[in-house]
Amino acid sequence: MSNTNTYLDQVVRQQERLEADLRSKRSVAPPASFGPPGPPQQQSAGGGGRGGSGGSGGSGQPAPNAVEVRVTGFGRWKTVLVPPNAFVVHTRRGRAEPLHVGLGVSFRYNPATDSYLVVPGAMQTILINAYCICRELQGVLVQAYVQWIIQDFSTAYRRLDFGDAEDPMRLVNLQLKEQAEAAIKDKVSTMGVADVLSDKQPIIEELTARLRAVAEGSGGAQEGLGLRIVTVQIKEAVVSSSRLWENLQKPYRSEQGRIARLAELATEEAVAERELAAGRQRETQRIESERELADLRARNAALEFDRESAETLRRSQREQEGARALAELQDATSRHALALERQLAAEEAEIGRLRIEREAELTRLAADSEIALAAARARAAHEEALLELERARIRAGIDNDQSAESLQARLIDALPEIVEKLPKPAELRSVTIGGNDATTVAGLVAELTAVVGALQSALPRRGQ
Repeated sequence: MSNTNTYLDQVVRQQERLEADLRSKRSVAPPASFGPPGPPQQQSAGGGGRGGSGGSGGSGQPAPNAVEVRVTGFGRWKTVLVPPNAFVVHTRRGRAEPLHVGLGVSFRYNPATDSYLVVPGAMQTILINAYCICRELQGVLVQAYVQWIIQDFSTAYRRLDFGDAEDPMRLVNLQLKEQAEAAIKDKVSTMGVADVLSDKQPIIEELTARLRAVAEGSGGAQEGLGLRIVTVQIKEAVVSSSRLWENLQKPYRSEQGRIARLAELATEEAVAERELAAGRQRETQRIESERELADLRARNAALEFDRESAETLRRSQREQEGARALAELQDATSRHALALERQLAAEEAEIGRLRIEREAELTRLAADSEIALAAARARAAHEEALLELERARIRAGIDNDQSAESLQARLIDALPEIVEKLPKPAELRSVTIGGNDATTVAGLVAELTAVVGALQSALPRRGQ
């Protein structure tokens, strides 16, 4: 059998991981809410120097619990900007009391005469692993945690050491952790192993009383450290010896095994009885079910026969009714067909009569139309003849109204146009006009005829 306590090792590893998780991790650069960093004139907070505990220090890497403080300005005109969740105390050379003490107080800062201390104001958690010896001289590991906060910073900064620039709370946490472990060990030494494992309330009460007496003061002359204990809890109590742990568990395990075995036997007996009773009940139910099924089959057979008989009778009645209805329907159909044929013959005769009348009417209308068309054509020819006679009469009147002077004037006006349309003569011939009487129309026409004839006799020669 191995002497190692696997459960104890697991609890210790879990505790180490929890301590690593609870430690705050900050990046190198300050948060965006505080803007760009100011001049880095900061140093350790506990020695009364010019810097605050919340700077990045000379290493350039911020501590896990360090407060990030921004310093602006230059020379003697600087301003320290403190986060709202951090306590600060600001002192000046030559003054017995600090200038500023409080939570999140920003102030003007002169590096030549001033010094300040910045401490986180958040709640702190201390994880405790107390290796104790109980009344039976057996090793017991008690895991606990204590949470505390600063209640009166004006008292706390005077009585506690916040001088660690990287982790101002480290020394205070270590001191409280040592006191808590001592109180747990003192209380466990007066208790038995079974009491420690089963009832942790006495340890919690003792630890709470001692820490509050130290941190908050117990009255009288002692005023405390300016801290307040928020809560004290015991997480685990583990026996260090694996053999003792197994021996402590054996009586309970044996008793539980006995109870479990008796429960199994009682269960098996009850199950066997229930199985027999269930078997009898199942057989009885099977016989009753078979009898009920036989009765049900007989009733179903009778019902089926009655149903088939009724269905046969109903079908025969329906067939007779159908045949009778079919005969009636055929008779009615025949009568209706005959009536339709008679009506169709009458309609065809009426249609023939109406067709003959329409053809006669169309013939009469065609004859009337031809007569009217012939009359219209005759009237149109008569009107055309009258119009032609009127035109001839008007033309004759116009010709009779023309005088010799008007004809000569019209001919003279048209001569330039006639000459333009005549071809260019190849030779010049002179024709004397005047032998006839030019004062009459007949004489003028004769002369023009002679001119045209001369021009026509010249045209063939040009074509050649």
